[in-house]
Amino acid sequence: MSDVKKLAGQTAIYGIPTIIGRFLNYFLVPLYTYSMATHNYGIVSELYAYISFLMIVLTYGMETAFFRYSQTEAKPNLVYNTALLSLITSTALFLLISFSSLSPVSAMLGYANHKEYIGLFLLIMALDALRAIPYALLRNQQKAKRFAFIKTVDIFSNIFFNLFFLALCPWLMKTDFSETIKWFFDPNDLAFYIFISNVLASGIAFILLLPEFLQFRLQFDFKLWGKMLVYGFPVMIGGLAGMINETFDRIALKHLVSVPETITSPESIDAYKMSQLGIYGACYKLSIVITLFIQAFKFAAEPFFFSKMKKDDAKETYSNVMTVFVIFLCLIFLGVIAYMDIFKYFVGPKYRAGLEVVPILLIGNLCLGIYYNLSIWYKITDRTKYGAYIALIGAVITLILNYLLVPLYGYTGAAWTTCICYASIMVICYLFGQKFYPVDYKIKRLAAYLFGAIALYAIMAILPFSSAVLRMFANTILLFVFIAAAYKFDIKKLKR
Repeated sequence: MSDVKKLAGQTAIYGIPTIIGRFLNYFLVPLYTYSMATHNYGIVSELYAYISFLMIVLTYGMETAFFRYSQTEAKPNLVYNTALLSLITSTALFLLISFSSLSPVSAMLGYANHKEYIGLFLLIMALDALRAIPYALLRNQQKAKRFAFIKTVDIFSNIFFNLFFLALCPWLMKTDFSETIKWFFDPNDLAFYIFISNVLASGIAFILLLPEFLQFRLQFDFKLWGKMLVYGFPVMIGGLAGMINETFDRIALKHLVSVPETITSPESIDAYKMSQLGIYGACYKLSIVITLFIQAFKFAAEPFFFSKMKKDDAKETYSNVMTVFVIFLCLIFLGVIAYMDIFKYFVGPKYRAGLEVVPILLIGNLCLGIYYNLSIWYKITDRTKYGAYIALIGAVITLILNYLLVPLYGYTGAAWTTCICYASIMVICYLFGQKFYPVDYKIKRLAAYLFGAIALYAIMAILPFSSAVLRMFANTILLFVFIAAAYKFDIKKLKR
């Protein structure tokens, strides 16, 4: 239990900026959805989906390879220098090729008239890729507080610039200062300023990481680099496939969604498609509360699991961590559902037509969190290729189901695709793991928590209260039923 407490403490430190900061960043969703038309927010959703996907290529598994070989190589500094020099070189080449062909790339993505969007998101990706190894160094050295500080500054800077451009500047346009800010602000192109805000915030975080960059020495071991590529390549393939699972719905939605026959003009058709994407993207944000916790957990868990892999009680620790992890995921799921009458105000009225997808996406992301916890088996046994296989299976499921369900059910079909995909890879990862690195997870207990949470959600959904206050009061009682059961059957026992 001391190991679980240690991991929980590090998760909390990593999670304070990630969860609280991102939760504050979460408040940008109402800023966007109350100030932007649904089709304009669709642009933001689509391009950030591309960024998430391409970031996997730009880092090509080097971060995970750094964790792996810094534990076993005699010269950890050489591992750091080799990994960072590799990313610096590849990122520089990426920028050179991308900007030299900016016009055709913009046209291919459907933004021929907005090349500046593409240029900005190329800069965002480059800055994020270059920061990956310095961030990994902080995590590997367990400098959680410094990591948390820089992440916090990054998040709050992004919030500040978004508020400046999307809230303050539009207000100033209505005052005597309008002539002063006209030279840099166009109220008709708010998406541009969302990307500008991200670039500025990423630049500030990059500067704060200079002490880590200054630890870099011009050293490069080709033999070590080859081993890191071999180790990291399956991670990259798995990451690409995983990102297909995570973002393909928002990339493909505008191409697959059926348009009502009453909409005939090309401009109206494009606006409708982007509007559907905008609604789905905004409601998708409501499901990422679970994802925020998972992200904070991953920051702490990956180096923690690697450090435990040679200990005699490693498997027992992994099992205990899984139990506590699933309990917290179920609590977050039920918490969002219980207070949906509050959460719905995080998106503008035009976007609330898509709220039906939130429970589906929450269940999907819950399964994804369990998958991340299970996936440690192929990382510590150097069988990362299985991670790629599992993610590729998920990608096939995602591609097929999106093409089948989205034309029939629109963004609801996309949500069900996400849920089915994540549930599938969770089960597959468990089965493979039990073959190569069996851990005695308390499967019956975990299933009881999962299905119990879903059953409580079903009860919440059919409660016959028209009053939001009464509904939330009843939901709170059900939420405490789950907490009491978890405490009685597991939390109390683990503490003892």
